[in-house]
Amino acid sequence: MLTIGLCGSSGSGKGYVCEKFKERGVICIDTDKLYATKIVAKGSPCLSELCMFFGKDILTPEGTLDRSRLSQKVFEGKNASQHLKALNTITHKYIRADVEKTLEQNKASGVRATLIDAPVLFESGFDNMCDVTICVTAPMELKLDRIVKRDKIPRAKAEARVQSQLTDDMLRELCTYEIINDNKCDLDGQLLSLFKELKLD
Repeated sequence: MLTIGLCGSSGSGKGYVCEKFKERGVICIDTDKLYATKIVAKGSPCLSELCMFFGKDILTPEGTLDRSRLSQKVFEGKNASQHLKALNTITHKYIRADVEKTLEQNKASGVRATLIDAPVLFESGFDNMCDVTICVTAPMELKLDRIVKRDKIPRAKAEARVQSQLTDDMLRELCTYEIINDNKCDLDGQLLSLFKELKLD
């Protein structure tokens, strides 16, 4: 089974690329969705560990994760970088265990290719599971515009989010392939060439 790692900073347009892989019959593991729907679900071991580090004020009155409050602690304030590191250390091990289980199941089922959609592919160590890695890149201003429009947050918060992630230059150095999503280059043409290269055409 071919295991593909897909990464790109927030606003790069990684979601569109992932959908195109799905259209080719590739099984996609969305680590963000996995995190939100399962890993930090109410009563989960991961959520308990997050509360031990960040405090129980990251919970809603119903006992679920208050994403906005956690985000403030992680991306804002003088201890933001330390808090982000702690968040990643806690959550990645749970996500990784779940992804490894899914990969094993897919391989046993004869799946020809699985894509791991992980914004922090290298920071989390998911790249070690992959045969090839792909980054989606875009100009900074375009990424910020997309984030502000999509998430309806202030530009300053969008900037803080992007600055907490690896730069496009770093991702280019680390990845096997690059997809440029700048609204100028032929995005679908790049994908068709990549599918051919990976024998997914």
